[in-house]
Amino acid sequence: MRYISTRGQAPPVSFLDAVLAGMAPDGGLYVPERWPHGLDSDEARADIGQREHFEVAANILHAFAGDELTIKKAYALALKAYSLNAGAFDSRVVTPLVQLGGGHWVLELFHGPSLSFKDIAMQLIGPLYDHALAARDRRLTVVCATSGDTGGAAVEALKGRERADLFVLTPRGRVSEVQRRFMTTSGASNIYALEVDGDFDACQAIVKTLFADQDFSARASLSGVNSINWARIVAQSAYFYATACLLSGPGKVNFIVPTGNFGDAYSGWVAKQLGAPIGKIALATNANDILDRALLNGSYERATQSLATLSPAMDIQVASNFERIVFEVVGRDSGATSNLYDQFAREGSFDIPADARAALAEHFYAASVSDESTIEEIGFRWGEGYLACPHTAVGLHAPQEEFAFEEEFHAPIVYLATAHPAKFPDTVERATGVRPQLPAKCADLFQRSEKFDSLPADAEAVKQYIRERSRAWS
Repeated sequence: MRYISTRGQAPPVSFLDAVLAGMAPDGGLYVPERWPHGLDSDEARADIGQREHFEVAANILHAFAGDELTIKKAYALALKAYSLNAGAFDSRVVTPLVQLGGGHWVLELFHGPSLSFKDIAMQLIGPLYDHALAARDRRLTVVCATSGDTGGAAVEALKGRERADLFVLTPRGRVSEVQRRFMTTSGASNIYALEVDGDFDACQAIVKTLFADQDFSARASLSGVNSINWARIVAQSAYFYATACLLSGPGKVNFIVPTGNFGDAYSGWVAKQLGAPIGKIALATNANDILDRALLNGSYERATQSLATLSPAMDIQVASNFERIVFEVVGRDSGATSNLYDQFAREGSFDIPADARAALAEHFYAASVSDESTIEEIGFRWGEGYLACPHTAVGLHAPQEEFAFEEEFHAPIVYLATAHPAKFPDTVERATGVRPQLPAKCADLFQRSEKFDSLPADAEAVKQYIRERSRAWS
């Protein structure tokens, strides 16, 4: 299985090389040269829908890695990530389903070590890195821009890894205190938490600048674990695939995904390409509504700056993974994709071609949810017996916004619960009068010692910081 860049100016690479690189050297994102087959039969869907999560993940990992990972090795890596003995997740049911009523379900994705859906992908990336780096006798410098949850999940996955150093960039004052402490209290010598004077988009721009500097990137052996890393997409597609196969019956399952960077929603689309019985995927955004506006009026346009909301992990104005779906809906035309993103870099916007926009509408809806509606939804759901974090509440409220679901979208509907409510205790308490408590496994989070540094929103300052600390620097 080979991987190509969405911008067409980088040579194809293997699965593991795509995972280790994170981003293509031409500034594009890696996608498979072709979509794998083998999981699109009725027999495969019936079988996968009844398996444990590690088995589903192993089969999908093997499908995307091809000959580079045998099914036996894929199972071994998935066991290290998801088995009960590995200790990262609360139970054998990594992603439990909770029925709200009728055909409406919540898929809880926050039972990992940092209480976020991002743990599901990150816990697989850790063993994948170990395997790939040992085979190549390499070290890696991993950089991560985070609006809250990716950083904590990356820390939990990579702390103590012998061959990888992690540098996490987070916007100062724009994440919750619980989110921040998951990044600053690991105690691991290979983890560096950096608070940057800027918003998430500034952090993300710095990371892109690091990758664009080919000399720096090569000398640091740079990699990224943001949602642009293909391994993240592969791992996340597993819970879409398994859930759709479990609930579908004679029809298709539809998902509502709280999203800022489009990675999780794109993972659902990937599962659909594998043959999962998925209907529509609704993108639920907060006031940072670039995705909602793109689907509504066909213009992908960056706002002047991201807005601080009650759902901070979605405070993003440049949805990095959107480039992957643009590549698909323009007919996998790398030249067209590159031209659109060159225009975006110059002007901050581009118009989605009419046929591409129609192709998007075949798979996606979108809606934007205000902070006021988020608070109301948390309170309403608590009254019904379910306690939701603000990001999950954005998804739960989305069907009430400006778009009307088609008949096919009525049921079953699966809402993705992306974070534990205890990560946002002030907001949840404001909405419900109840202050959610951290689970026992991390109840001492506020007693742990912190370690972090502060830097300006300046790529050169970050480069110098990494030069002085990365064990991979040569």
